[in-house]
Amino acid sequence: MSLLGKNPPAGVLNDKKLYVFDMDGTIYLGKIVFGFAIRFIDHLRASGRRVLFFTNNASHSTEFYVDKLTRLGFGPTPEEIMTSGDVTVAFLKSRYPGKKVYLVGTEQLCEHFRGAGINLINGHEDEYDTVDLVVSSFDTELTYHKLDAACRLIRNGAVYLCTHPDFNCPTETGFIPDSGAIAAFITASTGVTPRYLGKPYAEVVDMIEEVTGVGRDEICVFGDRLYTDIALGSKNGVTSVLVLTGETHEEDIPLAPADQQPAMVYDSLEVVDRAMFGTQSERPR
Repeated sequence: MSLLGKNPPAGVLNDKKLYVFDMDGTIYLGKIVFGFAIRFIDHLRASGRRVLFFTNNASHSTEFYVDKLTRLGFGPTPEEIMTSGDVTVAFLKSRYPGKKVYLVGTEQLCEHFRGAGINLINGHEDEYDTVDLVVSSFDTELTYHKLDAACRLIRNGAVYLCTHPDFNCPTETGFIPDSGAIAAFITASTGVTPRYLGKPYAEVVDMIEEVTGVGRDEICVFGDRLYTDIALGSKNGVTSVLVLTGETHEEDIPLAPADQQPAMVYDSLEVVDRAMFGTQSERPR
């Protein structure tokens, strides 16, 4: 039996104050922007509601996402952008202040960590005895040297963290290996499973509440992935809305565990827009 059309009344969504959007697969797919997502978000802002874009993809900086979403038509402010990289930085500064970190990540992520005051090292062999933590992420600049250094450091006793657990990143041409796949390589070599941050873990909701001042009962999250976006909501007291424009297909939902079940399921944000605002009108002026 189809789960579409079985949603609670849209009033559940109308009562929220903060609307958190996953990016890839939810408001765009690779280079393909969803015009209906722009319209829906414009309607939310015009009605006085707040918006936050949260992505587990930590390979890029806040500035990158502001520029990208602006070019795509979403018009974000820097305060409306948050990534699993931000959550990881906050976690490191809170739990491991001043500790030496080896990061398997893109140069943009490395710059973000350095700019936030994280004590990054380069991974040279003469530094191995001084490293406290290894952090791995979605690294599109990955090299064998980085993997080897991370594994050696973890075997040498470094604590292992990972920015987010996503195995694949959706693109307009199919999936590409993501942070979880890189972490699986490191785990296979070392036998050590990292502590994951990012969606679906509680640190994300804690940080959203702290930064925005909005309580979790007044937040809803939209996403296309059951084990990150939807689990973030179901595990942490946030209303979760699944859209079928990215990774998840409708037939996947009954197979997912209870803590990955969405509160609502829609084909796309276009249908959510219609349910909340009753129109497919042009963008508010």
